[in-house]
Amino acid sequence: MRSDDEINETIDRYSDLVYRLCMVNLKNQADTEDIFQTVFLKYAQNKTVFASKEHEKAWFIRVTINACRDLLKSFFKRKTVPLDSLLEMAAQRKDDHLEVYEALMALPQKEREIIYLYYYEGYSAIEIADLLKIKVNTIYTLMARARGKLKKILEDDYE
Repeated sequence: MRSDDEINETIDRYSDLVYRLCMVNLKNQADTEDIFQTVFLKYAQNKTVFASKEHEKAWFIRVTINACRDLLKSFFKRKTVPLDSLLEMAAQRKDDHLEVYEALMALPQKEREIIYLYYYEGYSAIEIADLLKIKVNTIYTLMARARGKLKKILEDDYE
């Protein structure tokens, strides 16, 4: 493992690069933050000694791009609907906040909790799994179901 000082210095040096690469690839702040953490966790656990700063920078670029691609091609990512798009649709109506709130309240409690923690409190799926003592894959499944239900509820209201 690397020292805390070394990790902090590297985060200062490459955080902008990693964040921008994630945003360009994922176009989503929540996923960007998840991948950002993943990349720096891999760095902290990696014992590779880099030949130069250019080699280290290239490593960060490659690891970031690969992590973004892995997320984008994952089953859960392909099968989910971004809540942001649903919220944009709801914002077009004059009673958007009330409608989204009512749609959220129509969800089962466990799904409602996960959506709230993820979108309103900003917790990652891993953090939610730790908080609720549930497996991470279960969190992803419940989020996908909840998004689908919210989409259906909000789309039905538009028709």
